[in-house]
Amino acid sequence: MADKVSKAATEALAGLLFDGMTIMAGGFGLCGIPENLIAAIREAGTKDLTVISNNCGIDDFGLGVLLAGGQIKKMISSYVGENKLFEQLYLSGELELEFNPQGTLAERIRAGGAGIPAFFTKTGVGTLVAEGKETREFDGELYVMERALKADLSIVKAWKGDAEGNLVYRKTARNFNPMMATAGKVTVAEVEHLVEIGSLDKDNIHTPGIFVDRLFQGARFEKRIERVTTRPRAKETV
Repeated sequence: MADKVSKAATEALAGLLFDGMTIMAGGFGLCGIPENLIAAIREAGTKDLTVISNNCGIDDFGLGVLLAGGQIKKMISSYVGENKLFEQLYLSGELELEFNPQGTLAERIRAGGAGIPAFFTKTGVGTLVAEGKETREFDGELYVMERALKADLSIVKAWKGDAEGNLVYRKTARNFNPMMATAGKVTVAEVEHLVEIGSLDKDNIHTPGIFVDRLFQGARFEKRIERVTTRPRAKETV
């Protein structure tokens, strides 16, 4: 299993990228995103991409750099409110967008990884989200059918990983990364710490290595904060 380990993002993506492909990119906001893999895709210049991700980063970081490079043709997302360029491209008709309620997006990805082709949900019934989709009544309530999502490539970011591809995520980075790791034809992971086989707590492995095809230890992680929110310090008492 040790041959899963690559030296860097470029090597890990070798032979996997092609124009017009569909890529799932993990993370939540700017937290837990595969920074090094995104940069390598930017460098490769792969274009006409359909990208499945909760959001599209910001104008100069995360998936935003692929958007700026004209590499993304379509986004399948839940929240895109922090990216000015995204807004401009969408309103001008240069970018396709398939908008999803956040829970629906997560479940569509999970279903893709579990081999479930479609499911019914109440979310979106009677709204634009349900237009053109099959609806069905269950127990007197109306539900809309949503199709599962799968990808040619899933790129995820984990806190720790071993040479067999077992992954552990940290806190908010567990949003979208674990289910995306199961829903790609090929999954490539970048990790902060590449550890010895057997050193991970077997009861706390979030993604089993069977789902991971290649991984590498990231060279650097910028870990930007999307929107800094603070509160006043409590007054000190003497």
